Amino acid sequence: MPQTTLPVQQLSVAEEVVLGVDTHKDVHVAAVITTLGASLAHQEFPATAQGYRQLASWGRSFGVLKRAGVECTGSYGAALARVLRREGIEVTEINQPDRATRRKRGKTDAVDADAAARAVLSGRATTTPKTADGPAADMRVLRLAKESAVKARTQAMNQLKAVLLAVDPGLRESLAGLTNRTLIATCAELNDDRDQAVFTMRLLARRIQSLTDEIKELTRRTTKAVRACRPHLLELVGVGPDSAAALIIAAGDNPERLADEAAFAALCGVSPVEQSSGKTQRRRLNRGGNRQANAALYRIVMTRIRWDERTQAYLLRRTAQGLSKREIIRCLKRYVARELYRLIQPTTTPTTAA
Repeated sequence: MPQTTLPVQQLSVAEEVVLGVDTHKDVHVAAVITTLGASLAHQEFPATAQGYRQLASWGRSFGVLKRAGVECTGSYGAALARVLRREGIEVTEINQPDRATRRKRGKTDAVDADAAARAVLSGRATTTPKTADGPAADMRVLRLAKESAVKARTQAMNQLKAVLLAVDPGLRESLAGLTNRTLIATCAELNDDRDQAVFTMRLLARRIQSLTDEIKELTRRTTKAVRACRPHLLELVGVGPDSAAALIIAAGDNPERLADEAAFAALCGVSPVEQSSGKTQRRRLNRGGNRQANAALYRIVMTRIRWDERTQAYLLRRTAQGLSKREIIRCLKRYVARELYRLIQPTTTPTTAA
């Protein structure tokens, strides 16, 4: 592991230093700077359990290490972030350097690691990463598997109907008008192996049945996980297990890192964004944030518009005031985010709301 140490005077072990890490799949590159911004050294470490411990020990060899900036704490840097937290080091999530900075300073792993440390030192980076070691992390992998299964089932269903168009007219007419469930069950029982189209239809139908069973099991596990950690979410109008799981995943296993409900709304992409200039004073939709959480809030709002009398009355009142339906939905998503935040925060006593 080559090490590069810059010509900086050796620090006393009592002086504080800041660590920055540029993470990759196989190796992590770390850099250490002083609290005055002087670069001390950078070094490459393997992305293994032993490598993480070596990285923490190496950083402490330059002084008191209390803060670290780590890139990609939700993917390549997740394991390292957990190790550093166990070592008593405060970890801050770092966004990749912007393009203007890279044009000026160039792009190397050492430069990115140094920039991560400086982002922590300057206070520009303040985001506490998700711990990814609790029920939210479990729900994330369950949703990941379910989304791929749903996509594969839809693809298989489309293929089955495409093959159906080319089969014998008599068979096609016998299957015409059937519901999807009946069509799949009937095709799964076809037994003419001499006809390749019929064989393919049976194969696709059985694949759909297998994927459906897989989706049901993943849904059951997701619902169980939601009931175990935030059961009161499912008591709200329009909140199903998938939507609840998406919002819990967005907040993470340490939702206390969110300062207030406005921070949660910004995380979900439902906080209004100013777009004013001159005499024009207006706000627009927020196109940032966690888009899956944003979609979950949208589903909740659309369900309430259809079934919840209170939401329907709000829609009529705001329409009379001249707001478009799109603007009203934005406002409703913001209100729902406020309502859900109180139930997601672990320090808050949950109360059922309609």
